Amino acid sequence: MTTDVGPAPVRVLVFGAARRAGSTNAQLASLASGLVAEAGAEVDMASMRDFDMPLYDGDVEAAEGLPAGALALCERIQRCDAFVISSPEYNGSVPGLLKNAIDWVSRVRPQPFKTRHALLLSASPSLIGGNRGLWALRVPLEHLGTRVYPDMFSLSRAHEGFTENGRLARPEAQERLGEIISGFMQLVQADVQFVCLQRRWYEFPGDRTDAPVTQRAED
Repeated sequence: MTTDVGPAPVRVLVFGAARRAGSTNAQLASLASGLVAEAGAEVDMASMRDFDMPLYDGDVEAAEGLPAGALALCERIQRCDAFVISSPEYNGSVPGLLKNAIDWVSRVRPQPFKTRHALLLSASPSLIGGNRGLWALRVPLEHLGTRVYPDMFSLSRAHEGFTENGRLARPEAQERLGEIISGFMQLVQADVQFVCLQRRWYEFPGDRTDAPVTQRAED
């Protein structure tokens, strides 16, 4: 007797891109991880403190290889189908800590960012919520082949943006975050779990009925 086994849950790495323990981006990442789990995913929650590494130096790479923190981040990305980053905005751009991590990990072959899905979030005390930093962050990720979700979420006035139970203080912001994560997870689940027929050319209808089925359309 056979039983149908459903697809395994998708795996999502979630982390805040700031080292400070009380970071509002760590809070936003924690909130996002709960919403991702509610969507049925298996969540890997991380912190930038898990990925300590020196500034990128080609001479160090040639002499010693990649540092342990870069290899740890690489491994966590390789184990996931998608990742969510909640990043602060430093002077209108990407934090050096995060850009340095991306630069180190991109040296791995095959580099792990390619074809992974990513959702970008930010929390900032400013009135635009770190949005400029997210636009800058898209550039290296998309260059490396990451499928960055079109919608992004920026929490403005983040220092007063959370309730005591960790939700967003403004109901409309909580609703928008939920909608964005829901849309993102639907896309990731469709890409990872739905089977697709390989594209083939047939001269006559019904010419072949045994076209192979693959897990990914690009196979």
